[in-house]
Amino acid sequence: MKAKEFMDDLRRRFPGEPEYLQAVEEVVASIEDVYNEYPDFERYNLLERLCIPDRIFSFRVSWVDDHGRVRNNMGYRIQHSNAIGPYKGGIRFHSSVNQSILKFLAFEQTFKNSLTTLAMGGAKGGSDFSPRGKSDMEVMRFCQAFIQELWRHIGPETDVPAGDIGVGGREVGYMFGMYKKMAREFTGTFTGKGREFGGSLVRPEATGYGNVYFLQNMLATRGIEIEGKRVAISGSGNVATYTADKLLKLGAKVVSLSDSDGTVVIPDGITREQLDFVFELKNIYRGRISEFAEKYGLPYYPGQRPWTLVKCDIAMPSATQNELNGDEARALIAGGTFAVSEGANMPSTPEAVREFINAKILYAPGKAANAGGVSVSGLEMSQNSQKLSWTAEEVDTRLRRIMADIHTQCTIYGTQPDGYINYVKGANVAGFMKVANAMMAQGVI
Repeated sequence: MKAKEFMDDLRRRFPGEPEYLQAVEEVVASIEDVYNEYPDFERYNLLERLCIPDRIFSFRVSWVDDHGRVRNNMGYRIQHSNAIGPYKGGIRFHSSVNQSILKFLAFEQTFKNSLTTLAMGGAKGGSDFSPRGKSDMEVMRFCQAFIQELWRHIGPETDVPAGDIGVGGREVGYMFGMYKKMAREFTGTFTGKGREFGGSLVRPEATGYGNVYFLQNMLATRGIEIEGKRVAISGSGNVATYTADKLLKLGAKVVSLSDSDGTVVIPDGITREQLDFVFELKNIYRGRISEFAEKYGLPYYPGQRPWTLVKCDIAMPSATQNELNGDEARALIAGGTFAVSEGANMPSTPEAVREFINAKILYAPGKAANAGGVSVSGLEMSQNSQKLSWTAEEVDTRLRRIMADIHTQCTIYGTQPDGYINYVKGANVAGFMKVANAMMAQGVI
């Protein structure tokens, strides 16, 4: 297999899907040498089979707003691979959602889930519906309409959705309720559920906490402690706020948060009181980060991202894809940043990734660093199947172990002759080999 020829053919077949092609190209470039060591992979055309999703569902979602108007959105579910377990991946509600973005997310999810060591395949779904500015009743009606179309294609041993951008506990609850009604069964078909009906402790915290645990493992390879380090975070949703929460507990200084409208800089590091306000602002009032800046008199930069606004030791992009570009990467490196750990999916552009690796800083791609969320989703599936509920301490201990195992896999496949750990290559090769071996064992299907 030659990576360039493979990608040229994929671009011809799937034009107009830049996010999907970007995600595939990163993996293909990383695994080319290893792939070519196994002639049977090419004989069975394994890479092409793995890059093209098993199936794609797309459908219209019609719902009624509070004024009695009928609204229409697009809904999707990408079932990418179930080679190592049932399809597993979040649902995203955001105006930017399209098939390309969901194909990239499902592709990434396949390798991320492989790294967790749990039996989960890869999937992703969503809609161009945005909950922002909608009433609870409007969100409920949309979620119910969405699941009326999707319910036949999901199930505890088939496809287990979860939350993502725009989909939190409220949305998962509405979707699970409609699924339960349509399927006439109470099963662990969704993860991220409320604690009262099968949800797991530590699930809301898991992606943010897991990212910090992975970061700690990375820092340990260079004998660096996290206490006292200045950390820039983008985003202010679930991942970003729980990342900040864990960092605060460990003595680090969180110096920025953001949302799609702009960035707030916290020069002295966020306090517990301030972070508690952000949790309330985002989860109860669904407000904007500018309101936090105004309340505490902090510098706010409309329309800007954090990366050129603050000097930091560590950057943790936790908002959305391609939010950190090459110029911003160079600015971070010039400012003394020595570690980047991704809380979002593919938040760094290819140019930014090259800058980080060329500078030999510690750089953890999202498929490794943000795997904590789906890991605890997998643990929630286990609890549901056994009709058990584990303690927070037990779940957190398992999460720490999983993130340490992911880090170990990355070092096995990513350590270079000079000792530098290329976590991108390590994560991609480790994730790929498990899925590839399962596909080979199961035949051409």
